[in-house]
Amino acid sequence: MRGLLAVARREFAAYFATPVAAVFLVIFLVLAGALTFTVGGFFARGQADLIPFFNLVPWLFLFLVPALTMRLWAEERRLGTIELLLTLPLSPWQAVLGKFLAAWAFCAVALLLTFPLVLTVNFLGSPDNGAILAGYVGCLLVAGAYLALGAALSASTRNQVIAFVLAVAACFLFAAAGSPVVSEFLSARLPALAETARALSVAERFAGFARGVIAAKDVVFFASFIGFWLFVNAAVLDHRKAD
Repeated sequence: MRGLLAVARREFAAYFATPVAAVFLVIFLVLAGALTFTVGGFFARGQADLIPFFNLVPWLFLFLVPALTMRLWAEERRLGTIELLLTLPLSPWQAVLGKFLAAWAFCAVALLLTFPLVLTVNFLGSPDNGAILAGYVGCLLVAGAYLALGAALSASTRNQVIAFVLAVAACFLFAAAGSPVVSEFLSARLPALAETARALSVAERFAGFARGVIAAKDVVFFASFIGFWLFVNAAVLDHRKAD
Protein backbone atom coordinates (compact mmCIF):
# COMPACT_ATOMS: atom_id res chain seq x y z
CA MET A 1 0.00 0.00 0.00
CA ARG A 2 2.87 2.37 0.78
CA GLY A 3 4.35 1.80 -2.68
CA LEU A 4 0.99 2.39 -4.35
CA LEU A 5 0.52 5.70 -2.55
CA ALA A 6 4.07 6.74 -3.38
CA VAL A 7 3.44 6.17 -7.09
CA ALA A 8 0.11 8.04 -6.87
CA ARG A 9 1.68 11.05 -5.14
CA ARG A 10 4.57 11.10 -7.62
CA GLU A 11 2.26 11.00 -10.63
CA PHE A 12 -0.20 13.54 -9.26
CA ALA A 13 2.60 15.99 -8.49
CA ALA A 14 4.05 15.44 -11.98
CA TYR A 15 0.89 16.85 -13.57
CA PHE A 16 1.37 20.16 -11.78
CA ALA A 17 5.13 20.24 -12.40
CA THR A 18 4.48 21.02 -16.08
CA PRO A 19 1.95 23.15 -17.99
CA VAL A 20 -0.06 19.98 -18.70
CA ALA A 21 -2.34 20.51 -15.71
CA ALA A 22 -3.12 24.13 -16.50
CA VAL A 23 -3.73 23.43 -20.19
CA PHE A 24 -6.01 20.48 -19.43
CA LEU A 25 -8.00 22.34 -16.79
CA VAL A 26 -8.42 25.51 -18.85
CA ILE A 27 -9.51 23.62 -21.98
CA PHE A 28 -11.92 21.44 -20.02
CA LEU A 29 -13.50 24.33 -18.12
CA VAL A 30 -13.82 26.58 -21.17
CA LEU A 31 -15.38 23.81 -23.26
CA ALA A 32 -17.65 22.70 -20.42
CA GLY A 33 -19.00 26.21 -19.89
CA ALA A 34 -19.22 27.22 -23.53
CA LEU A 35 -20.87 24.02 -24.76
CA THR A 36 -23.30 23.84 -21.83
CA PHE A 37 -24.67 27.31 -22.54
CA THR A 38 -24.63 27.01 -26.35
CA VAL A 39 -24.88 23.45 -27.68
CA GLY A 40 -26.56 22.25 -24.50
CA GLY A 41 -29.20 24.98 -24.71
CA PHE A 42 -29.00 25.71 -21.00
CA PHE A 43 -31.19 28.83 -21.02
CA ALA A 44 -33.49 27.66 -23.81
CA ARG A 45 -34.59 24.68 -21.71
CA GLY A 46 -35.95 26.92 -18.96
CA GLN A 47 -35.05 24.40 -16.25
CA ALA A 48 -32.62 24.79 -13.36
CA ASP A 49 -30.56 21.62 -13.73
CA LEU A 50 -27.23 20.48 -15.14
CA ILE A 51 -28.50 17.90 -17.62
CA PRO A 52 -27.07 19.92 -20.58
CA PHE A 53 -23.62 19.73 -18.95
CA PHE A 54 -23.89 16.07 -18.01
CA ASN A 55 -25.04 15.10 -21.50
CA LEU A 56 -21.82 16.57 -22.88
CA VAL A 57 -19.39 15.05 -20.37
CA PRO A 58 -18.81 11.67 -22.13
CA TRP A 59 -17.90 13.58 -25.28
CA LEU A 60 -15.79 16.21 -23.50
CA PHE A 61 -13.75 13.47 -21.84
CA LEU A 62 -13.41 11.69 -25.17
CA PHE A 63 -10.39 13.79 -26.13
CA LEU A 64 -9.25 15.26 -22.85
CA VAL A 65 -8.84 12.03 -20.87
CA PRO A 66 -6.73 10.32 -23.58
CA ALA A 67 -4.53 13.41 -23.45
CA LEU A 68 -3.81 12.45 -19.84
CA THR A 69 -3.40 8.72 -20.37
CA MET A 70 -1.13 8.91 -23.41
CA ARG A 71 1.83 9.78 -21.20
CA LEU A 72 1.14 7.40 -18.31
CA TRP A 73 3.13 4.48 -19.73
CA ALA A 74 4.15 5.50 -23.26
CA GLU A 75 6.43 8.23 -21.87
CA GLU A 76 7.93 5.81 -19.34
CA ARG A 77 8.72 3.41 -22.17
CA ARG A 78 10.14 6.14 -24.40
CA LEU A 79 12.42 7.49 -21.69
CA GLY A 80 13.41 4.03 -20.51
CA THR A 81 12.27 4.76 -16.96
CA ILE A 82 9.70 1.96 -17.04
CA GLU A 83 12.51 -0.54 -16.46
CA LEU A 84 13.55 1.36 -13.34
CA LEU A 85 9.96 1.50 -12.13
CA LEU A 86 9.46 -2.24 -12.65
CA THR A 87 12.66 -3.09 -10.77
CA LEU A 88 11.42 -1.31 -7.65
CA PRO A 89 9.82 -3.42 -4.90
CA LEU A 90 6.40 -2.85 -6.47
CA SER A 91 3.98 -5.27 -8.03
CA PRO A 92 2.59 -4.34 -11.46
CA TRP A 93 -0.78 -3.88 -9.76
CA GLN A 94 0.61 -1.26 -7.39
CA ALA A 95 2.20 0.68 -10.23
CA VAL A 96 -0.97 0.48 -12.32
CA LEU A 97 -3.29 1.51 -9.50
CA GLY A 98 -0.96 4.29 -8.36
CA LYS A 99 -0.88 5.90 -11.81
CA PHE A 100 -4.59 5.36 -12.32
CA LEU A 101 -5.55 6.91 -8.97
CA ALA A 102 -3.36 9.93 -9.64
CA ALA A 103 -5.00 10.55 -13.02
CA TRP A 104 -8.46 9.92 -11.54
CA ALA A 105 -7.79 12.41 -8.73
CA PHE A 106 -6.74 14.95 -11.35
CA CYS A 107 -10.04 14.43 -13.20
CA ALA A 108 -11.86 14.87 -9.88
CA VAL A 109 -10.12 18.24 -9.47
CA ALA A 110 -11.25 19.24 -12.97
CA LEU A 111 -14.85 18.32 -12.15
CA LEU A 112 -14.65 20.12 -8.82
CA LEU A 113 -13.67 23.31 -10.63
CA THR A 114 -16.98 23.28 -12.50
CA PHE A 115 -18.69 24.36 -9.25
CA PRO A 116 -19.70 27.74 -10.82
CA LEU A 117 -22.23 25.74 -12.88
CA VAL A 118 -23.77 24.39 -9.66
CA LEU A 119 -23.87 27.88 -8.18
CA THR A 120 -25.50 29.20 -11.36
CA VAL A 121 -28.39 26.72 -11.35
CA ASN A 122 -28.95 27.29 -7.63
CA PHE A 123 -29.04 31.04 -8.23
CA LEU A 124 -31.50 30.71 -11.12
CA GLY A 125 -33.86 28.23 -9.47
CA SER A 126 -34.28 25.42 -6.99
CA PRO A 127 -32.60 22.39 -8.55
CA ASP A 128 -32.46 18.89 -7.10
CA ASN A 129 -28.91 18.98 -5.75
CA GLY A 130 -29.09 15.27 -5.00
CA ALA A 131 -29.60 14.63 -8.71
CA ILE A 132 -26.69 16.96 -9.49
CA LEU A 133 -24.48 15.01 -7.07
CA ALA A 134 -25.50 11.76 -8.79
CA GLY A 135 -24.53 13.31 -12.11
CA TYR A 136 -21.09 14.19 -10.80
CA VAL A 137 -20.63 10.66 -9.46
CA GLY A 138 -21.42 9.43 -12.97
CA CYS A 139 -18.95 11.91 -14.47
CA LEU A 140 -16.22 10.56 -12.23
CA LEU A 141 -17.06 6.99 -13.22
CA VAL A 142 -16.95 7.89 -16.93
CA ALA A 143 -13.55 9.50 -16.38
CA GLY A 144 -12.37 6.37 -14.58
CA ALA A 145 -13.57 4.14 -17.41
CA TYR A 146 -11.78 6.19 -20.06
CA LEU A 147 -8.65 6.42 -17.90
CA ALA A 148 -8.44 2.67 -17.35
CA LEU A 149 -8.93 1.99 -21.06
CA GLY A 150 -6.48 4.67 -22.14
CA ALA A 151 -3.84 3.56 -19.64
CA ALA A 152 -3.99 -0.03 -20.89
CA LEU A 153 -3.46 1.17 -24.46
CA SER A 154 -0.65 3.51 -23.36
CA ALA A 155 1.18 0.54 -21.82
CA SER A 156 1.21 -1.20 -25.19
CA THR A 157 3.25 1.44 -27.05
CA ARG A 158 6.13 3.85 -26.51
CA ASN A 159 4.67 6.48 -28.86
CA GLN A 160 2.43 9.01 -27.11
CA VAL A 161 0.69 10.06 -30.32
CA ILE A 162 -0.24 6.47 -31.12
CA ALA A 163 -1.40 6.00 -27.52
CA PHE A 164 -3.59 9.10 -27.82
CA VAL A 165 -5.14 8.08 -31.15
CA LEU A 166 -5.83 4.54 -29.96
CA ALA A 167 -7.40 5.81 -26.73
CA VAL A 168 -9.64 8.32 -28.54
CA ALA A 169 -10.78 5.66 -31.01
CA ALA A 170 -11.46 3.08 -28.29
CA CYS A 171 -13.25 5.56 -26.02
CA PHE A 172 -15.36 6.76 -28.93
CA LEU A 173 -16.31 3.17 -29.72
CA PHE A 174 -17.58 2.58 -26.18
CA ALA A 175 -19.26 6.00 -26.01
CA ALA A 176 -21.08 5.76 -29.33
CA ALA A 177 -22.05 2.08 -29.06
CA GLY A 178 -25.45 2.96 -27.63
CA SER A 179 -26.18 5.98 -29.84
CA PRO A 180 -29.42 5.95 -31.90
CA VAL A 181 -27.49 5.79 -35.18
CA VAL A 182 -25.50 2.73 -34.14
CA SER A 183 -28.51 1.08 -32.51
CA GLU A 184 -30.69 1.52 -35.60
CA PHE A 185 -27.93 0.26 -37.89
CA LEU A 186 -27.28 -2.86 -35.80
CA SER A 187 -30.95 -3.50 -35.03
CA ALA A 188 -31.71 -3.76 -38.74
CA ARG A 189 -28.89 -6.24 -39.35
CA LEU A 190 -27.72 -7.83 -36.09
CA PRO A 191 -30.36 -7.33 -33.36
CA ALA A 192 -28.43 -9.39 -30.78
CA LEU A 193 -25.32 -7.30 -31.34
CA ALA A 194 -27.36 -4.10 -30.95
CA GLU A 195 -28.37 -5.12 -27.43
CA THR A 196 -24.78 -5.98 -26.56
CA ALA A 197 -23.56 -2.64 -27.91
CA ARG A 198 -26.07 -0.74 -25.78
CA ALA A 199 -25.10 -2.77 -22.73
CA LEU A 200 -21.43 -1.88 -23.23
CA SER A 201 -22.01 1.78 -24.03
CA VAL A 202 -20.42 4.13 -21.51
CA ALA A 203 -22.72 6.98 -22.57
CA GLU A 204 -25.79 4.76 -22.25
CA ARG A 205 -24.78 3.65 -18.75
CA PHE A 206 -24.07 7.24 -17.77
CA ALA A 207 -27.52 8.45 -18.86
CA GLY A 208 -29.13 7.31 -15.61
CA PHE A 209 -26.60 9.24 -13.52
CA ALA A 210 -27.27 12.35 -15.62
CA ARG A 211 -30.93 12.09 -14.69
CA GLY A 212 -30.05 11.72 -11.01
CA VAL A 213 -30.52 7.95 -10.77
CA ILE A 214 -27.71 5.82 -9.34
CA ALA A 215 -28.58 2.27 -10.38
CA ALA A 216 -26.62 -0.66 -8.96
CA LYS A 217 -26.30 -2.29 -12.39
CA ASP A 218 -24.64 0.83 -13.79
CA VAL A 219 -22.24 1.09 -10.85
CA VAL A 220 -21.34 -2.58 -11.33
CA PHE A 221 -20.79 -1.97 -15.04
CA PHE A 222 -18.35 0.87 -14.45
CA ALA A 223 -16.54 -1.01 -11.66
CA SER A 224 -16.20 -4.07 -13.92
CA PHE A 225 -15.12 -1.97 -16.90
CA ILE A 226 -12.45 -0.18 -14.89
CA GLY A 227 -11.29 -3.39 -13.23
CA PHE A 228 -11.01 -5.25 -16.53
CA TRP A 229 -8.85 -2.63 -18.22
CA LEU A 230 -6.67 -2.20 -15.15
CA PHE A 231 -6.15 -5.98 -15.24
CA VAL A 232 -5.14 -5.72 -18.91
CA ASN A 233 -2.76 -2.89 -18.02
CA ALA A 234 -1.15 -4.94 -15.24
CA ALA A 235 -0.92 -8.00 -17.50
CA VAL A 236 0.91 -5.99 -20.18
CA LEU A 237 3.38 -4.66 -17.62
CA ASP A 238 3.83 -8.09 -16.06
CA HIS A 239 4.60 -9.53 -19.48
CA ARG A 240 7.13 -6.78 -20.12
CA LYS A 241 8.70 -7.35 -16.69
CA ALA A 242 9.05 -11.05 -17.49
CA ASP A 243 10.85 -10.17 -20.73
